[in-house]
Amino acid sequence: MQVSSAYASGLKEQIDIVYLWVDGSDPVWQAKRHVAYKAWIQDNPNELAVFGNVAGRYRDNGELLFNLRALEKFFPDHGHIYLVTDGQVPKWLQPSDRITLVDHASLMAPTAGAVFDSGNIESYLHLIPGLSERFLYLNDDVFFGETVDVDWWFGDRLKVFTEHMTVPNFSHFQPNETALVNASILSKNWLSQRYPHYRHDARVYSHAPRPMIKSAMFELEVIASELFERVRSTAFRSWQCPAIVPDLVPRWMVHQGYAEQIILNPMHISTGEPGAHKQFDKLLGEFGELPFFCLNDTCDEAQLDDPRLQRVSRTLSSLLPEPSSFELMDVTNELA
Repeated sequence: MQVSSAYASGLKEQIDIVYLWVDGSDPVWQAKRHVAYKAWIQDNPNELAVFGNVAGRYRDNGELLFNLRALEKFFPDHGHIYLVTDGQVPKWLQPSDRITLVDHASLMAPTAGAVFDSGNIESYLHLIPGLSERFLYLNDDVFFGETVDVDWWFGDRLKVFTEHMTVPNFSHFQPNETALVNASILSKNWLSQRYPHYRHDARVYSHAPRPMIKSAMFELEVIASELFERVRSTAFRSWQCPAIVPDLVPRWMVHQGYAEQIILNPMHISTGEPGAHKQFDKLLGEFGELPFFCLNDTCDEAQLDDPRLQRVSRTLSSLLPEPSSFELMDVTNELA
């Protein structure tokens, strides 16, 4: 790989951390979402992606609080933390010069309007002011599960992960398929058209921490400007406008030599599945020996007292009982 001068200089920098977070229980935010969705679906009938606007997509189960505990436990030498939100602040968050709250609207054009699609928001992350050349992007439901080795995650090439199982190799977007399948279709079509020697691997990328190179994202935005423009055009997740960060970005980085692809069977727990309790037991036994794990909220419209959601909080409290330096003690004691 021809390492850019920006990346080479970044090897001496700390690795910044970027999170997306939303508090779906906030009544002001809920009202904004309701108004925005009513207008969006009227203008975009039949475009909502599968599970694109269920409560589980926005629900806060306390994952970020425990995610920061895992970060401090397994990666204490991390760089600055950027928490990208919709103007919200976690009530337990201790103000710190090591964490910056970023209103996602500040990264977008003034005409963008309200946005509830993470695929739209994450396409702007490399524009965060002050962000390091190398950074790790995490959704708040993806946790480190063992000591982070920066050289392993980055090194000469970044690590990106696919699932073992292949997915249907469609040529056109599918309204009833998952967002990841449609993102894979987008990648296949765009990369095949641009790079004659590209060969598509019909696997989806894992829910994982995403090692990123800021200069590479700027490079891709120039050559794939139409894709960035398209994903930034929708307020809610649309099957016709798949996200590009979860699939196109890692595939392009692999093709360009920025990254190496690893086939992995990660610890991914869909919390609403009937057999999830067995996976939680496995997590309790293997915690500390997992590069990462994901607790994907698939309980959709469940109430907060649902036993499946309570199991998430109970498990995380057991795995990560020690507060991080980012918590207000009085508030976290109330949450315990």
